[in-house]
Amino acid sequence: MQHDQDFSTRRLLLTMLKKNGPLSVGDMAKQLAITEMAVRRHLNNMERDGLVVTTLVRQPMGRPSHKYSLTAQSESQFPNNYHNLTLDLLEELDSGFDDNIIGQLFDKRKEKLVRKYADRMPVHNLEDKVIELARIQNDNGYMAVWEQDEQGNYMINEFNCPIAQVANKYNHACESELALFGELLGADVERVECLAKDGGKCKYVIRNK
Repeated sequence: MQHDQDFSTRRLLLTMLKKNGPLSVGDMAKQLAITEMAVRRHLNNMERDGLVVTTLVRQPMGRPSHKYSLTAQSESQFPNNYHNLTLDLLEELDSGFDDNIIGQLFDKRKEKLVRKYADRMPVHNLEDKVIELARIQNDNGYMAVWEQDEQGNYMINEFNCPIAQVANKYNHACESELALFGELLGADVERVECLAKDGGKCKYVIRNK
């Protein structure tokens, strides 16, 4: 019950800051009819999670006050329709251009990601590369976990797909990720399970060339 109350209060604070921010602790406590101590507890957690920032605002008279406002990262806490927009745009391209245009778009995205992450890859050690790639995928919301089997092969398991709606319709997304992994790791990568094909996860087996 306490967890539900905390979640509800957190949601109310996010909505309040979205509509009326920046706000002080006193402003929020008054609107929610709870103590300032309770508001501060939630704000501390939200600040830790990167959802809010505080700014010192100087007043014409009296002491400066701290005002809280939402960060760009907080947008993930609110409803959005990005996947539908992406699908609509891809469908328009798919119907209005030649058959290869979607594949070309994903190829260009893959090349961009290779340039973005290549410098983060360790030079020689495959295990270090796998660990870093799992970290990159985690940062991007894939809930990635790496492991090594008894034969010495590495595996990356992804339990979430942030682009699932796109991947379910366009296999190019999955093929692009497979090619990305191969280039970044400099290894043979095989996908043996896929969320977009009713798998429980996306599972990649990685072998030295």
